[in-house]
Amino acid sequence: MASLSSSMRGGRARKFKSDINVVPYIDVMLVLLIIFMVIPPANSPSVINLPSAEKSALPPDDYIQVVLKPNATLSIGVNGKNSQPAQDMPDRAGVLRALRTLHSEHPEYPVMIAGDKDSKYDDVIQLISEAKKMGINRVGLATK
Repeated sequence: MASLSSSMRGGRARKFKSDINVVPYIDVMLVLLIIFMVIPPANSPSVINLPSAEKSALPPDDYIQVVLKPNATLSIGVNGKNSQPAQDMPDRAGVLRALRTLHSEHPEYPVMIAGDKDSKYDDVIQLISEAKKMGINRVGLATK
């Protein structure tokens, strides 16, 4: 009987619990929920807030126009009194050389860049940058 009495200390046998204690998991989930609520969501990189511009005055009478077409061909010409027909050029280097010569012939003329709606934004910005590097202070964008 000694073996029976030693297994029954305190008069009752131990019963194992088969339940899972979920209180620590709930605490962790509440902490994670608070962290994700406090951290602001990152702005979506696909959304771009472009500045709006009011309708500007009429374009100048005489200007050098660079047209950027959607198939990446460029044309350059002078509009106004000393009008020259636009020349189509497939490469950017040729347009920049023509822009440099037209600007040296007509240094007072501003440059208007007309980029097609389907052309790349980067190409338009590169044209503006190259015109500024040449020393042309008045560079504008043609709009409807």
